Amino acid sequence: MTSPQLPFRLTDGFNGLLDLEVTAWEDGMVRGKVDVRDELKQPAGLVHGGVYASIAETLASLATNVAVSEDGRAAMGLSNQTSFLRPITEGQVNAEARARHRGRTTWVWDVDFTDDEGRLCALSRMTVAVR
Repeated sequence: MTSPQLPFRLTDGFNGLLDLEVTAWEDGMVRGKVDVRDELKQPAGLVHGGVYASIAETLASLATNVAVSEDGRAAMGLSNQTSFLRPITEGQVNAEARARHRGRTTWVWDVDFTDDEGRLCALSRMTVAVR
């Protein structure tokens, strides 16, 4: 897997709404962050759960796709399960995705979400289909 030049922002389509910045990239690991803005919060003032799920899918799908595209294959999200542990209301949502399984037809990623104080706030398990 070739690491892209860091940091970089994903600005296309839906990713542009999140303004996700990829900050680290190694074989089997990718990190990113999103600044908390009012548009990303639910009415109670917490970062919306869909933001976490979107970050997880973006990081896992992007990293898988970079790895498998060299063989002419493509990657796309297959399942996304997110558990919320602690709310984030300000600062940044920080994410670290780690590949747990690299199969022929699926990859599985675990994504940890932390706040600016390094506290674990959410966990995602992302399964990516490889075709």
